[in-house]
Amino acid sequence: MTRRQKLLIGGEWVEPAAGHYEVIDPATEEVVGLAPEASKQQVHEAAAAAREAFASWSRTRPEERAAVLDRAADIVRREADAYTRLARAETGATTGTARGMQVAVGEARFRRYAKGALEPTETPLPPQINEAGPMGRAGVFGAVEVRHPVGVVTCVTSYNNPWANPAGKIAPALATGNTVLVKPAPQDPLSVFAMAEALTEAGLPPGVLNVVNGAAVGVGEAAVAAPDVDMVSFTGSTEVGRRIAEVCGRGMKRQLMELGGKGAALVFEDADLDAAVRGIGTTFSFYSGQICTAPTRVLAQRAVYEPLLERLRAYLTHLRIGDPKDPGTVVGPVISAAHRDRVESYVELGRKEGARLLAGGERPSFDRGFYVAPTLFADCTNDMRIVREEIFGPVVVAVPFDDEEEGVALANDSDYGLIDYVWSGDVARAFRVARRLRAGGVGVNTVGRNMEAPFGGFKQSGVGRDVGSYALRAYSEVQAVVWPG
Repeated sequence: MTRRQKLLIGGEWVEPAAGHYEVIDPATEEVVGLAPEASKQQVHEAAAAAREAFASWSRTRPEERAAVLDRAADIVRREADAYTRLARAETGATTGTARGMQVAVGEARFRRYAKGALEPTETPLPPQINEAGPMGRAGVFGAVEVRHPVGVVTCVTSYNNPWANPAGKIAPALATGNTVLVKPAPQDPLSVFAMAEALTEAGLPPGVLNVVNGAAVGVGEAAVAAPDVDMVSFTGSTEVGRRIAEVCGRGMKRQLMELGGKGAALVFEDADLDAAVRGIGTTFSFYSGQICTAPTRVLAQRAVYEPLLERLRAYLTHLRIGDPKDPGTVVGPVISAAHRDRVESYVELGRKEGARLLAGGERPSFDRGFYVAPTLFADCTNDMRIVREEIFGPVVVAVPFDDEEEGVALANDSDYGLIDYVWSGDVARAFRVARRLRAGGVGVNTVGRNMEAPFGGFKQSGVGRDVGSYALRAYSEVQAVVWPG
């Protein structure tokens, strides 16, 4: 795993102009591999290569694009064990998470968009009868909506899932006929390069996919601002998303942004509390809370407030923290020492703000690794920073409410609006509340996902929608063709 990774530019594996840096295993603090540091010039060369390849790739038959993506999925399945070890080492995810939620989802997304490449790109519209006027004679006018690829798409990917997130961008972009420039998260880029190797082996033509990388901010800035780039697809923090949007605005580049979240979990007095605890508990265990869709903000009706908190506290006692390679481990480390310190600073802030600490709050006693104890705060108020700001770690905050109106108001009193959750035994109320929540998605009595449903956020949680066929539209320009009948 300690190879010196090269960049992929125009179908060639190229030495990085600015050298390499170490990728660190968050669990052991050992070196996983050496990641390349591209120069601004190399980023622009990669974008130019994608521009050159666009003319031919955008005109390939959908069946050819589908075949490449299918073969890539086969290769990911063939190499799943090696890819799982790499993902686990780079991210600190447990073996089960690395295999089932990272690599396997990456394979599934290539498979899904192999089928997506074959979806119709033309949609007939109802005819319209026009009266005679300044625009011409009366007549019946037909119309059709036609989807076209946008062009060169820069994909800036997140560190919390270096397989599912990049595959969810690259696969639909390629299926639609775009060419792609990928800038992986600097913490764990080696998995993305392994994905690029699989696509290359699958027969993707030179220049259709290019991968640059770097820990320096300038690498990502160049990948967004490069003149040859037509669209930017970004997953990450709202703060970075704002800066990307400013650059895209100057060049009128298309955007797809999946940004921060502070998911509200409304638990009503008639809820199945054990089911709610299992769902909310994923914040502690799933990627160690490093996931924007986590139900980190628990809003519980007063009748069940203390019983729910007691169940959550008991749930924490059964979560084993430790080495991700150990089959019994449920909670692994966070991605880096810097992020561990950031999460711990929020825990200290919660104490100072007057929240009641029910569990966690102290660093686990391991000799190595960037571990954070799953933490639960009670008696919070909506003006506390730990309630309003995205912590991106295994920290849950709880706020009580009296009635449905107050619960909905508290949930919506947030800068974010990615995914919220409702637990209630009254299905009619649960769906009524769901429709009032200002969030791009709502889980009713579940934290599960339907992978054909649109995904994206309201407010500061993003711009646009992807997943399923919505992703094909996200990476398309829509043209109207009209003719007289």
